[in-house]
Amino acid sequence: MTSPVLDLTNTVKDYRGLRPLRIERLEVISSESVALVGLDELMAEVFVNLVTGGALPDAGEVRIFGRSSSTISDSTEWLSVVDRFGIVSRRAVLLEAFTLLQNVAVPFTLDLESIPADVESRVVKLAREVDLPEAAWNSAVATLDAASQVRVRLARALALDPDVVLLEHPTVGVGRQQVGPLGEHIRTVARRRGAAVVALTGDTAFANAVATRVLTLDASTGRLTDRRGFFSRLRHR
Repeated sequence: MTSPVLDLTNTVKDYRGLRPLRIERLEVISSESVALVGLDELMAEVFVNLVTGGALPDAGEVRIFGRSSSTISDSTEWLSVVDRFGIVSRRAVLLEAFTLLQNVAVPFTLDLESIPADVESRVVKLAREVDLPEAAWNSAVATLDAASQVRVRLARALALDPDVVLLEHPTVGVGRQQVGPLGEHIRTVARRRGAAVVALTGDTAFANAVATRVLTLDASTGRLTDRRGFFSRLRHR
């Protein structure tokens, strides 16, 4: 049986919001794509901190790649855990005056004015993988539309070959016609790489496109309910 990459049990984290973040039970296995609906942007940030070991729960347990986050003893161990995640978030600042390729190069080098040839080849490969058109590669990232900027952040997140891709409300500002194709592409890329996906979103169209399992959070109880099958049956009546 495949061991889960993430396993949360009766997890509670108070972040001074309306109510604490509660997750009664969540298990994500390797290569699985899961969308969680019902977490606002602040709650999503708290969730990401918990599952990457950046914060400890007030109650319950978070297990990351088979070990409890409470056993991470120092910054070296923590960095080894974080390196296994790729995070797509607007909190990851884009360098607006730099080009698309220069922004994708950030995980590899700080020499953005003259990207080394070996780094450039990796950057170009990532740009193609996330479906960024060559015509835009040398454009300032600030001139790109919202969907393309998500793809730039995705390329960065994939740079170090993560085991899990975490997405924090990625479709904010993205045109509605682009949401479905974006979600499907992310799911395809992750599946090809064998990476799990956990998407935190309020966008049900994106959730259905990116994930094989769509779970809705009851924030008062922490219960996650799989409603995809229910809604699918309604549509086909």
